[in-house]
Amino acid sequence: MSLFETIVLALIQGLTEFLPISSSAHLILPSQLLGWADQGLAFDVAVHVGTLLAVMMYYRRDIGELLVGWVGSFRGQHNAYSRLAWLLIWATIPAGLAGLLGSGLVENYGRSAAVIATTTISFGLLLWYADARASERSGIHALTVKQALLIGIAQAVALIPGTSRSGITMTAGLLLGLTRVDAARFSFLLSIPVIIMAGGYNGVKLVLQAEPVSWQPILVGVLVSFVAAYVCIFYFLKIIARMGMLPFVIYRLLLGAGLFALLAYGLI
Repeated sequence: MSLFETIVLALIQGLTEFLPISSSAHLILPSQLLGWADQGLAFDVAVHVGTLLAVMMYYRRDIGELLVGWVGSFRGQHNAYSRLAWLLIWATIPAGLAGLLGSGLVENYGRSAAVIATTTISFGLLLWYADARASERSGIHALTVKQALLIGIAQAVALIPGTSRSGITMTAGLLLGLTRVDAARFSFLLSIPVIIMAGGYNGVKLVLQAEPVSWQPILVGVLVSFVAAYVCIFYFLKIIARMGMLPFVIYRLLLGAGLFALLAYGLI
């Protein structure tokens, strides 16, 4: 990849990893419209590392409390953070199982532009419904195990391209009564183990492959995706606190319509 392609793709990944707008719907455009080659496994690992560092940096205090609480729970010391840590673990299980059992099916049948356009619009409408009906009656520490599992099951649905992992988990959180900010907060914290699993899986594949690795795009990818993701989280939380999810719903509908238009004209 050229330096320009590296920066653009890292920006797309960094921004769309946490916004409820679907990274797959955006990453399909450069390759289909501009003829860019696939970024490759090494670059995929790099941008996962960048987005992981961003969310961990932003929620570093929460993560510290979660780790201390989780370790303390084994000694019988329970508090709100130890409970939240276990909820995040339970909520991660459905996505892990879905990844193990369904990734091959999605790779073979789910990455078409038509599927991505359809899910971009349909799950965008579901996000609009959840946001419009949001009661915002509870915070993150009021979640039950059942509710955490439901959010985890929703996250597993995001294996379908165009769904948006952050979008579907925030949708589930809103439908369960979480405030907008806490629905986003739980979604972002829940992304950490998922990104670690995905990045770790691809990292092992990278180590096992015989092809040489070019380090410049990797370093640029980590840096750009880190900055983009961190800035994205910061401003996204401010936007939804003031305006809700409607701007992102509108964007998803326009994006899905645009993808269908490109399909109709045979451009993708």
